[in-house]
Amino acid sequence: MSTEKSPIRRVTDMISCRQVLNIMVILGFMLNYALRVNLTIAIVSMVSNATAPLLNTTDNSTVAEAAAARFNWDSLQQNFVLGSFFWGYILTELPGGRLAELIGGRRVFGHSMLWASVLTLITPFAAMLHYVALIIVRVLLGFMLGASWPAIHPMIAVWIKPMDRSKFMSNMMASSLGAAITMPICGFLIEYCGWTSVFYATGGVGLVWSIVWFFVIFDSPAAHPRITAEERREIEEAIGTTTSKKRPTYVPWKQLLTSAPVWAIILVHGASVFGFFTVVNQLPTYMKNVLHFNIKENGLLSSLPYLGKYIMAVCASYLADYLRQSDRLTTTAARKLFTTFAVLPPGLFMIAQIFMGHNRVFAVTIFTIQLTLNGAVTAGYLGNGLDIAPNFSGTIFGLANTLSSLSGFLSNFMVGWLTQKNQTYGQWQIVFGILAGVYIFGSLVYLIFGTGELQEWNNPPERKKKGEEDAEEGVPLKNNKISA
Repeated sequence: MSTEKSPIRRVTDMISCRQVLNIMVILGFMLNYALRVNLTIAIVSMVSNATAPLLNTTDNSTVAEAAAARFNWDSLQQNFVLGSFFWGYILTELPGGRLAELIGGRRVFGHSMLWASVLTLITPFAAMLHYVALIIVRVLLGFMLGASWPAIHPMIAVWIKPMDRSKFMSNMMASSLGAAITMPICGFLIEYCGWTSVFYATGGVGLVWSIVWFFVIFDSPAAHPRITAEERREIEEAIGTTTSKKRPTYVPWKQLLTSAPVWAIILVHGASVFGFFTVVNQLPTYMKNVLHFNIKENGLLSSLPYLGKYIMAVCASYLADYLRQSDRLTTTAARKLFTTFAVLPPGLFMIAQIFMGHNRVFAVTIFTIQLTLNGAVTAGYLGNGLDIAPNFSGTIFGLANTLSSLSGFLSNFMVGWLTQKNQTYGQWQIVFGILAGVYIFGSLVYLIFGTGELQEWNNPPERKKKGEEDAEEGVPLKNNKISA
């Protein structure tokens, strides 16, 4: 029998399982935001002038006709469509994080992306069918993607060494890289192929990625069929007792919900996401109605802040882990330093936008710098749940993202209400002022109450069942019996 390895096997043997995980998570979060932000650039082309008739969706429209279709939606309706994503998103954040702690992040994240890709592919047909049908699809899309972010944290807790976690968190910020690539591509696709092509392209690529994910990713080193004994030992010994090998069967809700460090994460996350989602969803509209950029310029310029954010995320994460490993900064000091750097200056820049945001060059520059600095959250609060309670990092992130998702919906409602039939710079100045206050508030709360210290309630004793002896604490992940 031939023992020669296949080309695919030879390639996979050249890279470690963690490197495969890194690559797939980077691509996954790029696509995660591509599936989310495609509508923010496409809606600029989907909507007609107020005087144009509403599309007749009862006939058998061809794909070419659909590409030229326009809808008579006013500003409030447009923001209603954009905001409906968060109705579903908010429902699965907390359950998704806890489910990933119980059954593993592989299935939760994989199915989240798989079905979100399918929903993206049918989005054009839903829009042509009825305005309400599009809203339903966007709610379901949010429902699927809501579980994706918290699902990764339990995987990090068992796959990534504590001193490397900031670097890995920057992979999640590949979502910004995905937005940076998606927006200009969407602009050109809309220009030459019509707005429907945006959804077919992003949904199709997402579907392919989802299939590959299930073939190459596994929940833990112990479950991976290809991992070497050396790599597995290195991971498990580095993680040690901070993460339980046996997943805790219950959440110590009282200690978690009364923890000041947990609420520091929740509030700064909500403030940061409120500002981020406002810019993500509203920047194309602002650039069209106030700064008067065309669709191709809009897509290209709208992508600049996301590209800057990803570069900052990677640089800040590597710097934070270096400072921690070299004992130049404690975990607490590093988290507070980078969180303040990522959240406070964007608030100050929003104040500057109030006075200079009507200038095209200044506005684009400020938006780019603002989101670039915000990328440092990967070295700050974004992975802080893994520091203070890795066994419940999915639950903590799910709780934080649940409340921040509500702020994402409120930001769309706020902008829609303020700019309804009044797309003027004066109304946008109010938006910028609100954003400034939220950013500054969140950064100060975390500066006061944030910490990087492991919390006592991270390893709760297992509850005793009838007939059993006293329950033991969670079994640590570390296993010294692995053969070489």
